[in-house]
Amino acid sequence: MMAAERLPGWLESLPKLRGRMQSNAQLAPFTWFRAGGAAELLVRPADADDLATLLRELPHPVPVQVIGACSNLIVRDGGLSGVTIRLARGFSTIAIEANGITAGAAALDVTVAEHAAAAGLTGVEFLSGIPGSIGGAVAMNAGAYGGDLASVLDWAEIVTRTGEQRRLPAQQLAFAYRHAALPAGAVVTRVHLRAIPGAAALIATRMAEIKSTREASQPVRARTGGSTFRNPDGMKAWELIDAAGCRGLTRGGATVSEKHCNFLINTATATAADIEGLGEEVRRRVLAATGVTLEWEIRRIGIPGGRPEMVRQAVAEAAPDAAPEGGS
Repeated sequence: MMAAERLPGWLESLPKLRGRMQSNAQLAPFTWFRAGGAAELLVRPADADDLATLLRELPHPVPVQVIGACSNLIVRDGGLSGVTIRLARGFSTIAIEANGITAGAAALDVTVAEHAAAAGLTGVEFLSGIPGSIGGAVAMNAGAYGGDLASVLDWAEIVTRTGEQRRLPAQQLAFAYRHAALPAGAVVTRVHLRAIPGAAALIATRMAEIKSTREASQPVRARTGGSTFRNPDGMKAWELIDAAGCRGLTRGGATVSEKHCNFLINTATATAADIEGLGEEVRRRVLAATGVTLEWEIRRIGIPGGRPEMVRQAVAEAAPDAAPEGGS
């Protein structure tokens, strides 16, 4: 059931924004998987003030989702009810400062790393190996290649679900593995990352190493969503998946990557149900073979559009995964 059916007239009651609003907006073109349904209403706020106006005036029962680069996200085929917020141009500014970098939540991780390198700043090279945007990186404490957001974040600015703009120091976010304790419904809008002067040649070498390693080990040119499952304590998810015989496993138009089996790939025709259903099949086989229950790292949102038996378990688990609002 869509939000308009639950709360008649909510669309007409929205405030006038400087940003863009689009009804029944197809989301598949935004996602790295290139699959999924439509947003009942897609809003691209002009800036943090515009976003605050929207959230302050939006009736509380209307559901809100936030998307960013959509690099680690499955949007289910039935789409998203209520308001989907996509942070774009007004949230992508990057500024080099004496003690680090200020970046908007829509700035891509790799772009932030490149700006830092060009300015001779070190400490954030690891971001060049993480697909996605800064807002999503904060929301899930993204990390790779020896670094994570918790190790470099000074503060994050947010807009709460009630439209209040706040700046939170890093210690208030209680970072953990792939988790940040953001207030419920909060949207990350801007951050400050620590970085220090470094040798340009060493920074360039490190970023080249990260790029080479990533391209050699991951299907970076495929329609994928990054690492599918979190690494269990002391174990590697890909090793468990391989041990369960899932490398190359297919369902519909989705397949487990032969190159790195913690990646799912849309071979061109996959629906979101194919992709999520394949992930659930991998989880089932790994549990049966190893006794380990894999936890999703990819965020899964929205309404199943068909073949619901494939996503029944995932839907039951969706509530804990819905907390981050930084935009994936």
